[in-house]
Amino acid sequence: MSVVAALACACLTAAGCAGDGGQGPAAGPGTATRTGSPSPSSSPSSATPQAPATSPSAEPLPRGPLTGRTVVIDPGHNPGNRDHTREINSQVDIGTGRKECDTTGTATDSGYAEARFTLDVSRRLRTLLEEQGAEVVLTQDGDRPFGPCVDERARIGNKERADAVVSVHADGSATGNRGFHVILPAAVDGGGADTAKIVAPSRELGERIAGNFVRVSGSAPSNYIGGGTGLDTRDDLGGLNLSTVPKVFVECGNMRDPQDAALLTSAGWRQKAALGIAGGISGYLKK
Repeated sequence: MSVVAALACACLTAAGCAGDGGQGPAAGPGTATRTGSPSPSSSPSSATPQAPATSPSAEPLPRGPLTGRTVVIDPGHNPGNRDHTREINSQVDIGTGRKECDTTGTATDSGYAEARFTLDVSRRLRTLLEEQGAEVVLTQDGDRPFGPCVDERARIGNKERADAVVSVHADGSATGNRGFHVILPAAVDGGGADTAKIVAPSRELGERIAGNFVRVSGSAPSNYIGGGTGLDTRDDLGGLNLSTVPKVFVECGNMRDPQDAALLTSAGWRQKAALGIAGGISGYLKK
């Protein structure tokens, strides 16, 4: 029995994302951003894709257990993608083929967009990790009109030589499909992709995040992906295929299910989600 399955037995509630610009089953160019931690917000701002990365905060990071570690957080999609369909529909190389640059992501029935959700959780996550001394880089912070494309998202983590990369998402599956899952990179060797060196550490990172997510968020592993383990391995995601550093996707819940949507739209639960992910990253980096 996996760590996730064991912990799931104690869950009180269940909650349920997909990655790399695609939706889960039954699915209804820029630079990284290094900043201090503003208050969590879901409001995007506009900037040109070529804008330089934001300078680090003038205030030094506190020293803590993650001092000297670099974590890249990848907020899935971008609130502005819907206004740039031509750009995000362009094909990019994902190592094993070609795929859309990105997608708009999904949304709840009430219209709460996945892109808003991922930014909010990512900003909360940044704050939690910086409090432990980590240097945190966001692939986008609502500071560009669209993107970045999935191949660039991978390159940002590689360029930073990140100790861990986590892509934050929410799924768009059918009503009744509930719970979270963590997507792990498969063994891929083709085109520009070679994940041989990151498969094992990425699995450890994913297992730690999944186990901690159960405990902190109160959500159960997915009832429709992963066979109850909360873990899913995929070979069709450019963000994983092209990564040369440990990386996972976290699908925090299913936005198309009313019960999961109630959690995902709750600021209090989003803080729990960020705490769950942060705890898993910290456990992995402190091993």
